[in-house]
Amino acid sequence: MMTRQTAVHAQDHAPSYYAASTNRALNFAALRGEQEADVCVVGGGFSGLNTAIELAERGFSVALLEAHRIGWGASGRNGGQLIRGVGHDVEQFQPVLGAEGVDALKRMGFEAVDIVRQRIERYAIDCDLTWGYCDLATKQRHVDGFEAEHADLKRLGYPHPLRLVPRSDMHEVIGSDCYLGGLVDMGSGHLHPLNLALGEAAAAQSLSVRLFEGAAVERIDYGPQVRVHTAEGSVRAKHLVLACNAYLSRLQPALAGKVLPAGSYIIATEPLPETLAHELLPQNMAVCDQRVALDYFRLSADRRLLFGGACHYSGRDPKDIAAYMQPKMLKVFSQLQGTSVDYQWGGMIGIGANRLPQIGRLTDHPNVYYAQAYSGHGLNATHLAGRLLAEAISGQAQGRFDLFARVPHPTFPGGQRLRSPLLALGMLWYRLKDQF
Repeated sequence: MMTRQTAVHAQDHAPSYYAASTNRALNFAALRGEQEADVCVVGGGFSGLNTAIELAERGFSVALLEAHRIGWGASGRNGGQLIRGVGHDVEQFQPVLGAEGVDALKRMGFEAVDIVRQRIERYAIDCDLTWGYCDLATKQRHVDGFEAEHADLKRLGYPHPLRLVPRSDMHEVIGSDCYLGGLVDMGSGHLHPLNLALGEAAAAQSLSVRLFEGAAVERIDYGPQVRVHTAEGSVRAKHLVLACNAYLSRLQPALAGKVLPAGSYIIATEPLPETLAHELLPQNMAVCDQRVALDYFRLSADRRLLFGGACHYSGRDPKDIAAYMQPKMLKVFSQLQGTSVDYQWGGMIGIGANRLPQIGRLTDHPNVYYAQAYSGHGLNATHLAGRLLAEAISGQAQGRFDLFARVPHPTFPGGQRLRSPLLALGMLWYRLKDQF
């Protein structure tokens, strides 16, 4: 089976299918000289872009600094799966938030997807948005979990069609015998994430947000007004938002210790014949299994299978992503034997110890806000984070922001050198348990 990588349009982006199929070219200057703004946002992914949009819509002046290119990190590389929810097992937070607080988190998980839907509609963003998603069961306990989740979603008034799929009907959803059942959600779906990020950058620019690329932040002076320094310029602002997620590193060590960068990887096949694409995913849904080392996959607009997963906590990427991922793909879809892989890429996602997005403000510097650690739910949760940060900065609906800020987030042990190896050992234990 041959593997090839095709040159991408944007040199600084990962060599992904997304970078090769962008539908607009945007370039922003580096920061030079001094700027003033109500809010400085650091990070040009979904968190930063949507915080900037939400603030600009409320009348704030905003300057946004991105170290590389807009959408360079996980926002422009992810699986493109737009799935309800903002965290994993939010019931664990009931002792802190109470039953009503947990239900509020769940409902905000619905709202998060609606924000994406509304943003795409309002700003006419062309990003291949397609509705339909299915959770896949590989164990009977997953099937049981789907039944409980289905009942809970109904209790909460989830407004979109849901359907439990028995094993006998799974071929209506997926052309594979690997799965024991599924939960279909027509209020979730999939899209082209880099085109969404670029569309949101254009939307922000139309609202007079000043966007800068190649503007890596070197230091921050804290105080009643912050000053954010790059190599050739600075921004002075009343408020600062840190939206760097897995790439925060030494910029704010206390926050960086609460989010672990983990590698995730995707391959994209050559365009498939229409009959084969329909056989693999008859309803063109995004799908994801429930294992610790999960697989997630979907079809692109030009009928490529985009197959992702293999989350690495060790800090080391596979030498050959396609060689690593193809056997996983063929285990699900033996029909793809002999199909070429045109693109292979990876990137870092931010994992938090309790798998709930970290949205809050610094205790010592209350005019500094942050959002990070989406743990695989970033496409929608980033958009919610942007709204909550804007609500807090503008003094609106403070309680929603406070709900997230009340949840404690432990720091990963081991420091920068040992943090990843220690978590890799822990995740190996969970993967072994997942086999039974």
